[in-house]
Order: sequence, then structure tokens, then C-alpha cells
Amino acid sequence: MISVLSVAPSLRNIVALALPLAAMVGCQGNRNADQLPQPEEYPVVKVFSRDVNIPLEYVANIQARQNVEIRARVEGYLEEILVDEGKEVRKGQLLFQINDAEYKAELTRARANLIAAEAEAKSATVELERVKLLVNRNVVTKTELDLADAKLEIARSRIEQARAEETAAAIKLANTSIRSPFNGVIDRIPFKVGSLISEGTLLTTLSDIETVNAYFHVSEVEYLENFRRKRGTDSSFLSNVELILADGDPYPLKGRIETMESEFEEGTGAIALRARFRNPQHLLKHGSTGKILLQDVRANALLIPQKSAVEIQDKNYVFLLNDNQTVTMKSFTPVARVGDYYLVGKGLNESDQIVYEGIQNIREGMVIVPKLITQEQLLKDNRLTP
Repeated sequence: MISVLSVAPSLRNIVALALPLAAMVGCQGNRNADQLPQPEEYPVVKVFSRDVNIPLEYVANIQARQNVEIRARVEGYLEEILVDEGKEVRKGQLLFQINDAEYKAELTRARANLIAAEAEAKSATVELERVKLLVNRNVVTKTELDLADAKLEIARSRIEQARAEETAAAIKLANTSIRSPFNGVIDRIPFKVGSLISEGTLLTTLSDIETVNAYFHVSEVEYLENFRRKRGTDSSFLSNVELILADGDPYPLKGRIETMESEFEEGTGAIALRARFRNPQHLLKHGSTGKILLQDVRANALLIPQKSAVEIQDKNYVFLLNDNQTVTMKSFTPVARVGDYYLVGKGLNESDQIVYEGIQNIREGMVIVPKLITQEQLLKDNRLTP
């Protein structure tokens, strides 16, 4: 039999060993609890709405309202140049004179032929009357009368031919004097006095630049988003067109969109529009370039900061804050950039809360501690204008 006295010391030793072990296990459990990851704080913002102006820029080709080639219509030596390059001319003003001696002679010959034809017709008329008398007296047969009548018709046709030749000769003579068809500015003159000019030779170009047309192209998507819904509803969109010159300076006068083509270009999928600008100082020249600038006013447009979005495989995402403080990736469709913001087309609603910064460190379903950034602070840190 084992006595109680012999067991007691052993129990005391076991208890003495167990207490430190339990203390060690308890300390290890507390240490593991302390090492669990705590949710991190991230700034969040609300999707907000605001009236914004979206600048729309398009490359423009500027053309004169009228731009025509002045060509010679007759051949001859250039006798006079009565204008200088780059000068303004008025409608009907004499520009060039081609030697006209040959054409004056042609006109004189044509007029002489007309006189001769008229005399021949008069003679044929007298002959016809004489034959009629003889036929009535049965001196000659009716055949002679028919022959006399035919000769008169031939004489009359020769009169018409002579008149046509006279008109043609007069036109050629008039074409030796080359006049301005409208008010405009003369371009380069490549020929000098004494040059032999052939029919159809380009003498210069005349441009009417009191007003100019600026042609520009928009894509089919832009047309559907902007121009289709603006036509007939927003006159300011069509009438307050700005032109940026090649050196970056704005043209001082506003223009107006007047018309567009009827079909899209097959190769580019774009459609051409025409804006007209007054040009009283003749600053704009035919063939110059620039940029058309339009302001598209969007009322109550939804906006989010660009830094809050991430692009993955041509799609845009934000991290949306849920009620349980977790975040979810949410896709959205931007329709334009306005300053440092995206204008949201669809995918988000006003007052949705999204993570503002640090999205590169966030994962789907992650729990965060949100810190709300006010709209005032957001607008202070991010530009709303270009």
C-alpha cells in the first residue's frame, strides 16, 4: 500500500510544473491575438453632380468663301498686268490685258461677212419678187419660183451664220480683257508682261476672305453624343464657336456652325462640319489651319476624381464602399475628362462612396476604415477646369 504521505510531494511537483506551462500558453495566445491585422484607414469620397463645361477640340482647315482660278480664255501675248500680288480688287476691275489686235481683225472680218450675207439676202429677195411676176404672167414655170425661194432661204441662213461668227469674235475680243468676277484678294502671279499665254493658262487665284469657312471632322460617336442632341435645342453651342490659330492664340471673333455633310466618310467613320467666321481684317487666309473649340455644357453631370479609378483591359473600375465597410470593384463608363475628373456616363450613382486614394493596395472584399473627404476639400485638391 502506498501511503498518502508519499504521494503528496509528487502532486506538488506536478502542479509546480503545470502553472508555468499554463502561463506560457496564456501569454502565447494573447500574443497571437495582438498580431491579427487591423483594418486600415482609407480616404473615401462621394460621387457628386455639378454643371460643367466640356471643351471639345477639332483640327480645322480654313478656306475662303470663294476661291477661284483666273485662267486665260484666249491665246496671245500678255500685254498688261494691272494688279499686284496680294492686293485687294473689286468686282469688274481689269486685272490682265492680252494683246487684242488679232481678235479685233477677226471681229472686223465677221462683221463684213454679216454685211455681205445681208446684202445677198436682199438680192435674193428682189430676185424672188421678179420671178413671182414672171410666173404670174406664165413667162417662166413654177420651178423657177421654187428655186428663187430656196436661194433666199440659203441667204438668210448665211446671215445667221455670219451673226454667230460675229458674236464669237466679239466674245474672244472681250476675253482679252480679264476682269475680277468678285471682290477679293489676288494671289501669286507667275507670268510677266510679254509672256505668251495659251488658252486655259492659270494667271492667278482670287480669294474672297471677308468671311471664311472652317471645316472639321467629328467621329460618329461624338456626333451622336454632342451634335445630334444639340442641333435645334442649344443655339449657343452652334453659335459660340471659337477658333484657335496655329500659334495657339484665339481668334478674336466667334463663329457659327452652319451645316454638315450628309454622310460619314467610309474610311475614317467621321463626318465633316462647316463653321463660318467673319474676317474683316483678313487675318485668316485660304488654306490656313487651326483648331475649333466648342464648349459642351452638361447639367448635373456625375463626377469622380481620375486618381480614384483604375483601368483594366480597356475597362474602368473604382472601389465602392459597402455598408459593412468592405470594398467591391465596380465598373463604370466615362464619357469625358474634365480637369482632374471623369464625367461618368453610367455605372455609378450620386452619393455612391468610393475609395479616393491608395487603390493600388486594396483588394476585393477588403475591410477598411473610411475617412470621408468633403466635396470642398476634393475641389480644392483637384482641378475642375482644364
